[in-house]
Amino acid sequence: MLAAPTGRAAKRMTETTGHEAKTIHRLLEYSMQNGGFRKNESEPLNCDLLIVDEASMIDTILFYHLLKAIPLHATFVLVGDVNQLPSVGAGNVLKDIISSGTVPVVLLDTIFRQARDSRIIVNAHRINEGLLPETKNEDLKSDFFFIEKDDPETVLRIILDLASDRIPDHFGLNPVDEIQVITPMHKGIVGAGNLNLELQRRLNPGEGGVTRGNRIFRIGDKVMQTRNNYEKDVFNGDMGRITQIDPEQREISIAFDGRKVVFDFVDLDEIVLSYAVSVHKSQGSEFPAIIIPVLTQHYIMLQRNLLYTAVTRGRKLVVLVGTRKALAIAVHNDRMKKRHTFLSERLKAPKELFI
Repeated sequence: MLAAPTGRAAKRMTETTGHEAKTIHRLLEYSMQNGGFRKNESEPLNCDLLIVDEASMIDTILFYHLLKAIPLHATFVLVGDVNQLPSVGAGNVLKDIISSGTVPVVLLDTIFRQARDSRIIVNAHRINEGLLPETKNEDLKSDFFFIEKDDPETVLRIILDLASDRIPDHFGLNPVDEIQVITPMHKGIVGAGNLNLELQRRLNPGEGGVTRGNRIFRIGDKVMQTRNNYEKDVFNGDMGRITQIDPEQREISIAFDGRKVVFDFVDLDEIVLSYAVSVHKSQGSEFPAIIIPVLTQHYIMLQRNLLYTAVTRGRKLVVLVGTRKALAIAVHNDRMKKRHTFLSERLKAPKELFI
């Protein structure tokens, strides 16, 4: 069996391997009626091997339920990157398991010949090692660019031009489906909130739609689910496109990976525009092209693991827009908030202490 924490990560596993992958919640068969997962130690998963991708995103509680459902005879393989942001929920499961030294670990740290041509991969490794990325823009066929600007209004204008015209024209990418803006913060001129309003005006202008607070949703908008909705089988971080709005029924239809999900207007608090998303919300996803603002006004969020996570979301093209000072702050700041989990110590402790 194959699984991942998010729908997009599970879809990527399916595309890569040719085998069906599910989100962990779907794999464990969450039941609204029972208020929990159907799969557990009494009714385990029917598998001999379970592979879970994007394991750095799994928090302690979800990992607990997952372990309970794995049959004792099965092999369990975790695939993940501890250099990315830790899980939104409590814990630091993958890092603790690795640091405990109690399980076999394989570290992929060699850039092979075919990957050396990708400046995305090379620069991701440089960032991870505390080195500034290579930012020379002479080669227009490169897949990594840095545009140096220090005025937030200018950065905003460049991001809008890149997303709507320059990248689609030069690389032949769809501005809504294949280009994603990823930003360190929600607030500010180049925060996710304002970027979404500006990108919607540029990429999906028009009259009408559904107003919810200060947001307007129109047919064609790119949106994201912001909380787990087990009844509708859509989960926090799932991205889709609005396909229909029915004012009479007060319903809005959204296609998530080709699956139509209907929301009542009163449920729209679960939905936000996603032309731009925070780095945290981008975890577990991959996009053909990404644009990242990097400014000192994001000082509180400028961390190495945050920049590394953002850059590694891009598959074909990464464009940074901002200042070298902000870039240097992020690369050199490897101080992460300590998470007091005690999981590593428990794994290293003699087993008889827990019997």
